Amino acid sequence: MSRGWIWIVLPAIAMTAVLAFLLIGRPLDPLTDSSPPVEELAVETVDLTPGMISLGIRADGSQALTLAQVQVDGAWRIFTVTPSPTLGRLNSARVDIPYPWIEGETHHILLLTSTGVSFEHTIDVAVPRPERDGANLLRLGLVGVLLGIVPVAIGLLAYPAIRAARPDALRFMLALTIGLLLFLFIDTLGEGLELGAETLGRLRGTSVVWISMAVTAIALLAVGRRGGKAPEGRGLAFFIALGIGLHNLGEGLVVGAALATGAAALASFLVVGFVVHNVTEGIGIAAPLATGKRPPMTTFFGLAALAGFPAIAGVLLGTGAINPYWAALAFGVGAGAILQVIIEVAAFMTRQGGSGRLLAPTGAAGVVTGLVVMYATALLV
Repeated sequence: MSRGWIWIVLPAIAMTAVLAFLLIGRPLDPLTDSSPPVEELAVETVDLTPGMISLGIRADGSQALTLAQVQVDGAWRIFTVTPSPTLGRLNSARVDIPYPWIEGETHHILLLTSTGVSFEHTIDVAVPRPERDGANLLRLGLVGVLLGIVPVAIGLLAYPAIRAARPDALRFMLALTIGLLLFLFIDTLGEGLELGAETLGRLRGTSVVWISMAVTAIALLAVGRRGGKAPEGRGLAFFIALGIGLHNLGEGLVVGAALATGAAALASFLVVGFVVHNVTEGIGIAAPLATGKRPPMTTFFGLAALAGFPAIAGVLLGTGAINPYWAALAFGVGAGAILQVIIEVAAFMTRQGGSGRLLAPTGAAGVVTGLVVMYATALLV
């Protein structure tokens, strides 16, 4: 036993030696000397100001990449790159292109490297981003309040009716909550995977979504059960509000992005749809509270704030230039939080009436109803 540590250290030393041989000795270089360099470049953000197009780019490849020329709408343009036109692996830079872009028009951009490799990007609708002055910040904050806090608070008003419901009706409401959360989980995960696919391949954007989802779910399960007991009542409602809040952060990002791209009509339609959609989330938060002692009014205010305030942050962030990698990570965290809540609510129902309760007609009807209601209200978005 005293020498057991040797069999831990030896594999580590052997692995270090192999990695040093590959990275320092570079035995594979002769096999690739005649091959052209592999270059990859992604446009992560676009920011338009009067007379200027600014691109946030990130590079990847087998060697450093140098941006040599920029073309906008078929014409070569002067440009500046900060901090440098030469980008190493996973390095990022800002490309500023003086150009009289036209609001509402489509503009095509071509980025040419020193080796002759070209990368294209299209600005579908050119619009300036909203200014971050006091008046606009207040308007954006109001949008976030209407998007997140108000509908959740309206849904929480159903608490007295839920509390007065018969046991079968209460089980139906808890199963309905699972259905609501299951839809949110699928929706959030899908959004994250879509954004993850837009990142550079080396960043493994889709893998980041899956990993962040798993880590978040496991961490929250551990925190929720740190006392050796699964959360119930107020504790379970807290985790539901947290998961919904992270989902609403994503909804805020979507609305903010619509405002940033000048799609005001679309943004207004999104807000209307999300308001109707999110009322059901308040009902889901209220359901676990009906099984215990009546909580004080401050609990309802706190739960509404926890579920709703992230929507305000999402709207404010969405109007800026967001890196899709970080947005995908945020959606992954949100999906993980929702998954944890689904597990805990299902476990709570099992403890209340056995494993058959969730699959009984009442439970199954609740889950299906939750999915259908969320899908139907999502059609408004």
